[in-house]
Amino acid sequence: MSERATGGATAEDSTRGGTGSAGARAAGRRVLRMLGRASGLLRWTSLRLRLVVVFALVALTAAVSASGIAYWLNRNTVLDRTQNAVLKDFRKSLEDSTRSLPLRPRCTELQDAARQMAGGPQNYAVLLIGVDREGKDCAATTHKDLLTLKNVPTSLRSAVNEVRPVDDSNRYSHHLYWQRKQVGDSPYLVAGAKVIGGGPTGYMMKSLATERQDLNSLAWSLGIATALALVGSALLAQAAATTVLRPVQRLGHAARQLGEGRLDTRLRVTGTDELADLSRTFNRTAERLEQRVEELSGREAASRRFVADMSHELRTPLTAITAVSEVLEEEADSLDPMIAPAVQLVVSETRRLNDLVENLMEVTRFDAGTARLVLDEVDVADQVTACIDARAWLDAVELDADRGTVARLDPRRLDVILANLIGNALKHGGSPVRVSVRTEGVAGDDAGGRTGSTAVSGGGAGAPVEADGGPAGGAGDGGPERSGETADAERPGSGTLVIRVRDHGPGIPEEVLPHVFDRFYKASASRPRSEGSGLGLSIALENAHIHSGEITAANLPEGGAVFTLRLPMDASPLAGGDRRDGGADGPAGEGTEGGR
Repeated sequence: MSERATGGATAEDSTRGGTGSAGARAAGRRVLRMLGRASGLLRWTSLRLRLVVVFALVALTAAVSASGIAYWLNRNTVLDRTQNAVLKDFRKSLEDSTRSLPLRPRCTELQDAARQMAGGPQNYAVLLIGVDREGKDCAATTHKDLLTLKNVPTSLRSAVNEVRPVDDSNRYSHHLYWQRKQVGDSPYLVAGAKVIGGGPTGYMMKSLATERQDLNSLAWSLGIATALALVGSALLAQAAATTVLRPVQRLGHAARQLGEGRLDTRLRVTGTDELADLSRTFNRTAERLEQRVEELSGREAASRRFVADMSHELRTPLTAITAVSEVLEEEADSLDPMIAPAVQLVVSETRRLNDLVENLMEVTRFDAGTARLVLDEVDVADQVTACIDARAWLDAVELDADRGTVARLDPRRLDVILANLIGNALKHGGSPVRVSVRTEGVAGDDAGGRTGSTAVSGGGAGAPVEADGGPAGGAGDGGPERSGETADAERPGSGTLVIRVRDHGPGIPEEVLPHVFDRFYKASASRPRSEGSGLGLSIALENAHIHSGEITAANLPEGGAVFTLRLPMDASPLAGGDRRDGGADGPAGEGTEGGR
């Protein structure tokens, strides 16, 4: 038997190792795919969670790697130490026990030798196989249920019985071979050797359950250490995320305040790192933005004051010029025919200038936020009728309204809206212009609105007056007589008043439609000196907004344009009651050139 007590693993072990390497590579690819999907999910989570997960993954990878390496090294150390001690003891016991045996021992002698070998400190089972004096094979075992010749792996028996040529590199014809084997749920070390010189062949089987228990305890300890490292890394990540994200959160809060208009928002800067530099940059940006906004606000206020002052200063000379123009208009028949056209031009341009000044003053009130509502209960049908009658549009306008529909609105501003919408339809659309009044969301309505018509009598003689020049007739301007007075007018309630003004013209060009409510916008550059100022629809929209209403413009499929006015039936919550503001008194301009 060779003094080299340990031999290599068998071919079966090599085959198992190759299969395990392929499985490990496949498992690695699966782990990489899972990590790729996890990284994709992290892009949709919060920054704090991403930091915690990244820290945890790094710590988990490091802990698992360290634990795996430690387990592998300890496992090899424990198994090698146990294996070397057992094999050394087995080789020595086999040599000592068989030295005193005859060349062909009896079975009882082999059995005694086996017991003697198994009684050593390593506590392994022994199987001795020899040929007795009669030439019969004899097998002596110390554990019949565990170690028999059938239980010894075939590959190990073949290696033990193999005769190697003796030369300078190999001094012995037989060597000691070993192999690990699983019997049931327990691991075992199986080794075998043949006594050189014709002695018996010995096998031993040593249980490795104790070593496996020690390794399991080590694995549990490393697993607990890995879990603790993971928890510790998560806590450290949370602390790091808090340290990093607290300035970012303050920056986000400050940015939201800045976006809400609090331009004096500043960040407290501490430290010299990148986040501190970011906070300084934010403060400088906020400071420059505040300065810029103050400059623009000052310029805007100065512009509003200039327009308001200019309009007020123009009213005095305009009053005198208007009076003179009216006198000249009355004497137009007695003037020289060569001078009469010039006088008529002066009169029309004076009226246009007066309307422009009034429009500018009204726009200035809206821009300055001084425009206020003066509310009253208005019968909408009567209000529309009065507006049409005051401007002599009775022959050109069809009214579809139900008498007795009462809304609490500002009658003067409603008259301005109606005058601009109807006048715009008459000037740029086609007759007849149809005005319909409906209500939506009012208790007691059938099918969401009322239908009906109001008979209009009187007025209509004479030339129609344009919307730019007509008076702002309200509900109290002494409108035409109305037939069919309603005995009990309804009180205003919750709901929406819907007034539609439709014409039968060519409609509004699609490129003009988004701009019809812009100030001074005129659809055609060939009409720069049209009678309107280009402010009428803009003023109408502002008057609707102050009621918390809206005006929309659209083209009908069958032809023509339609303007839809929506106002609340009761605007009291907006005005806080019947508040009167001298800044809102006076007629509002009624230009009709707002985009048509």
